[in-house]
Amino acid sequence: MSDAAPADIRFDEAWHEHHDRLVARARRMLREQAAAEDVVQEAYRRLHQVPIDEIGDVGGWLAVVVRRLCLNRLRIAHARHEVVGTEVTVVSYADPADRATLDDEVQAALAVVLDRLTPAERTAFLLHDVFGFSFDAIAAIVGRSSVAVRQLASRARRSIRADTGSDAPVVADPSEHARVVERFIAACTGGDIAELVAVLDPAVDGHAELIGFGPIAESASRPDIAQRLIGLFGPATDSVLVPVDVEDQAGVVVYAHGRLAAVVRFEHEHGTIRHLRAFVLPPTQ
Repeated sequence: MSDAAPADIRFDEAWHEHHDRLVARARRMLREQAAAEDVVQEAYRRLHQVPIDEIGDVGGWLAVVVRRLCLNRLRIAHARHEVVGTEVTVVSYADPADRATLDDEVQAALAVVLDRLTPAERTAFLLHDVFGFSFDAIAAIVGRSSVAVRQLASRARRSIRADTGSDAPVVADPSEHARVVERFIAACTGGDIAELVAVLDPAVDGHAELIGFGPIAESASRPDIAQRLIGLFGPATDSVLVPVDVEDQAGVVVYAHGRLAAVVRFEHEHGTIRHLRAFVLPPTQ
């Protein structure tokens, strides 16, 4: 009879039952075997630090942790941010696969710095300097002129460079969008049509626009919108969805097949999405 504690036995069972599936999921998101292994190892390390007997669904718990760890790696998309004090330097990469991981301290510092910007400044800075959208594309997404967006991004950079003397850091509240966005991403990447329907309001309407060319799809049917979303962003599409706020509206930036593909903005209420607007970049964008 084994002398191992019940918690250790359950941990070993979780390793053998879920490890390979979690690595495969992480590899689909990160496209790197070594990075996927690192993420899964970290998820199991965190599992070992919590009372495993209090977790009802260990596999589900691990899946959530792995997804969040992958999103942390992908959050900077194809840019690397180095925060020194409160100065941010952005170094762009040609391929999103070359992205680097921010450690927790750098991510926290960047969040504090960005929280000092207005929603419009933050959106212009993130979409252009971080995610690599052109000013023309950002103008279409936020409904401003290209000149105005360029000025907002410039003002954001000046604010970041100048904001070095504040003794009282701004602590950003947890985003009220986080739960809805997390459910949306999990449903899309998992191909869970039932969960995606559940996160959409019964009266949801959707609009898709090809930037520079105009509308490409309209729908007011919840099943139809859910089916389209799975077709666009589901597990068969090799899509990676990264949470981002767009002028204080919830949203995601989408990468597909290694290229920047779209921004999706949500309007939500009481935990469900009421309106969904997708801005799709042309292949040459």
